[in-house]
Amino acid sequence: MQKISLTHLTVSMTLVAIFGCVAPAEDVSLKPEGMRFPGMNRPDVRGVHGAVVSGHPLATAAGHEVLKAGGNAIDAAITMAGVLAVVRPHMNGVGGDAFGIFYDGVTGEVVGMNGSGRAGALATPNFFDLAGQEEILSTGPLSVSVPGAVAAWDDALSRFGTISLSEALAPAIQYAREGFPVSTRLASDIAGASEHLNEPASDLYLPVSSPEAVGSLLVNPALAETLETIATDGKEGFYRGTIANQITDFLEDQGGYLRDNDFREHETTWVTPLEGSYLDRRVLVLPPNTQGIAQLQLMEMAKTYDLEEMGHNSQDYLHTLIELKKLAFADRDQWVTDPDFVDIPISEMLGLDYLRSRAASIGPMAAENVSAGITTHRYASASSPGEADDTGDTVYLAVVDQWGNAVSWIQSLFGSFGSGLLEPETGVVLQNRGALFTLDQNHPNVIAPGKRPYHTLTPTMGLNLDGSFSFALGTPGGDSQVQSLVQILNNLFMFKMTPQEAIEAPRFRSYQDLRVAFEDRFSIDILESLAGQGHLPSVVNGWTATFGGAQMIFLEDSGTLTAAADPRREAYALAY
Repeated sequence: MQKISLTHLTVSMTLVAIFGCVAPAEDVSLKPEGMRFPGMNRPDVRGVHGAVVSGHPLATAAGHEVLKAGGNAIDAAITMAGVLAVVRPHMNGVGGDAFGIFYDGVTGEVVGMNGSGRAGALATPNFFDLAGQEEILSTGPLSVSVPGAVAAWDDALSRFGTISLSEALAPAIQYAREGFPVSTRLASDIAGASEHLNEPASDLYLPVSSPEAVGSLLVNPALAETLETIATDGKEGFYRGTIANQITDFLEDQGGYLRDNDFREHETTWVTPLEGSYLDRRVLVLPPNTQGIAQLQLMEMAKTYDLEEMGHNSQDYLHTLIELKKLAFADRDQWVTDPDFVDIPISEMLGLDYLRSRAASIGPMAAENVSAGITTHRYASASSPGEADDTGDTVYLAVVDQWGNAVSWIQSLFGSFGSGLLEPETGVVLQNRGALFTLDQNHPNVIAPGKRPYHTLTPTMGLNLDGSFSFALGTPGGDSQVQSLVQILNNLFMFKMTPQEAIEAPRFRSYQDLRVAFEDRFSIDILESLAGQGHLPSVVNGWTATFGGAQMIFLEDSGTLTAAADPRREAYALAY
């Protein structure tokens, strides 16, 4: 006779009391045969006409309104980008950079945009020597490069949009002037970044030495005026007028290297994306100065192993991806910089024979020191890029409209509140992307006048083999971006998860040494086995930004758009 546990008996009696019937036996399924109910925090969001997803509900709502009113994908994207610049002030903004990939729903053409800024004309290792600095600090005036986001907004909208910049920035201006509700996550993030904020930033974001209360309205009237000037005068109003003068005067007073002319000379660059193939998709990323090339390397090397046979998040699967990531990052750290200053061997780095050979080099034990596979005599002893704290404070958004146009867009200050400097007259928080330069003159990424620094921002777009749109995908997270995106693509296409499942599935993050962080939903037995292979695993509890905050829009074979948003941050998706 089958024994019934006390727990089962208690549950059965409760069900009898509620429903007046006997509970089914333990081996009887309550789910219809063949039905699958994925365990997720959030549902997949589906529509047929358009979809938007971003790092904040207010931005997503603004983009959704633009699409519903007849705007196209880039109209919605720049509207969302403007709102994010206000409601996620520590992660992105007018004082930061931006990158985008655009898909034309009629022609199938894909175009990339590099909206990152450059070092100033005074930015040389000697300038730092005279300032008594032996290295580039992660915050402060010497970490600030020219912000590129505003020009990116204007240029993208001018080339692809149907609405004016004034219309696109209207919601952002309203939130800056009238205020927006402080979320629990924002209050926590502000508190965590308080140590390196200058006095104007502290006065705005930390009144009476604590963040604005959750649910209170955060207003920034100075930023509202700045956005109004940009809305009226476009990028010229930011880079060639009073705003640029105020920012550069402020930075000069603080000891920074940026001057008026550095702003005047800034230009957005249109680029051809790099392309690789993975899991029956054409995957497009942006070329250096971003780390997208490392993503293509990692995917190509992963193809040499039967990851599907290993099993999702098995010991062998995790060990293999971690070790392959180290190989890709060694090449990245050796070479990724501004291609206008260095002849980067992109073709060699993406060569199939080279990558297969690299992939075959991993062993059964974790490697602590991994060297680049392609070096020259000049850079043989090169060091890693700048060692600024990688907090991954970035926002990502994606849009697909009713005409099939798609945008994959990312913008950032780099660290939380960037440089920690808020220019009080403009309300602009200035980025610290310049911290990713190095002063090592033997390294390709050494700081130089007019040079763009190494960048972590990696928007991604996927096409079907016939060139039609498949997905837009991206995530904040600094170094975790490349490894998170590959894990998500494996989840989606290799392990047949829905987009939301693929994003919510537990992730790992490998650091520059033997350390690997794992979410607390991994098997402890597997983590102990990985430790036996030489890895140094740690467990991070809860849904944290350590592992990014991915968003995705995926076009199903049926024509349905499925949007997914990461619960690790404040991301939100809408479709219709």
